[in-house]
Amino acid sequence: MNTIFLLSLSVVLFAIGGFGAIFRKNFLVVLMSLELMLNSANLALITLSQTFGPMGVEGQFFVLLVLIIAASEVSIGLALAVNMARLKDKVDVEEFSKVEE
Repeated sequence: MNTIFLLSLSVVLFAIGGFGAIFRKNFLVVLMSLELMLNSANLALITLSQTFGPMGVEGQFFVLLVLIIAASEVSIGLALAVNMARLKDKVDVEEFSKVEE
């Protein structure tokens, strides 16, 4: 595929994920938005690796690292979501950002 198309798709996906992470209140939707941002960064890394790298191995190594980080982020995030649901029966981010006195 065309490099410009793939990089522009990566930017659009990253922007959608960024807006979702900033403006959504549900914790699970925020986690999915962060995953979308990580996957768009992977798409950009693979595209640039295949375009400019001689073998494309360096970009694939970094993508593997990002996937490992994404998997750990999801497991920690889902554990937080389960604890949030146990405490207040909601997974609303703004509910847990309030300081209770």
